[in-house]
Amino acid sequence: MQITPAAPDAPARTMRVIPTTSPQSEQTSDLIDTLRDRVIPDHEEDGLTVHVGGQTAVHKDFASVLSGKMPLFVTIVVALGCLLLMLAFRSVVIPLTAAVMNLLSAGAGFGVVVAVFQWGWGSSALGAGPAGPVESFLPPMMLAVLFGLSMDYEVFLVSRIHEEWLHTGDNNLAVRRGQAATGQIITAVAIIMICVFVAFVFVGMRIIAEFGLGLAVAILLDALVVRTILVPAAMQLFGKWNWYLPTSIDRILPHVSVEGPAEAPAGGARAASPPADDPGPVLTDGRGA
Repeated sequence: MQITPAAPDAPARTMRVIPTTSPQSEQTSDLIDTLRDRVIPDHEEDGLTVHVGGQTAVHKDFASVLSGKMPLFVTIVVALGCLLLMLAFRSVVIPLTAAVMNLLSAGAGFGVVVAVFQWGWGSSALGAGPAGPVESFLPPMMLAVLFGLSMDYEVFLVSRIHEEWLHTGDNNLAVRRGQAATGQIITAVAIIMICVFVAFVFVGMRIIAEFGLGLAVAILLDALVVRTILVPAAMQLFGKWNWYLPTSIDRILPHVSVEGPAEAPAGGARAASPPADDPGPVLTDGRGA
């Protein structure tokens, strides 16, 4: 333990405390809590004002702030995603289904990252070193990226299903045709993304490896399990409820189109209104005009 003055003739002093454990260990975190909760309050009664600083304490406080704001962050991301899907497809069921599926994919990615890097299941084989805590800023970053990618897959799949639904009015047929038309493309794009993120694992940096492995696993499950199996199965079960939107909500929401405005009929014909010089049909009483 070393005590040094902060400045010449200044009443402030700094005390350097070096724990016997590593900065990432749980014992070091408990030491900071012990200093703040038990040791420092006993001496503040003597008129002292004591603060605990240093890199380890800053990282611990930063992690605590992120953990406290994480529920709000997840709520905002999920709510905005649901609102966008509701605007695009005029549905309540589809946005809620997409939110649940996106959280499942993200949870699987987080679980693999914790198992490999925090519990040490194969971290040495990946060149990531011994087991240790996952960086506190990784979950919000991964969640934001994963929700963006998952929304791309969702919109691509459901927009094709929605198009078939508008043409046929048959939900089961629309789901089958939409899945058949988009399944190969979604799988191909997912394979490209997985290869890119897997490459991050072998760059030799632990943080980049955590990010790459989590995204690779989440995209693998999202594209090969969620979008090609779970989402079509759920839409088959819900049937016409997929396209239900309460009238009160429908009046509030603006109308948008994922694929842009509808094209005019072939030949430019307008069947809804007659030409300007056409007086339209003339009614007679049977005795002539």
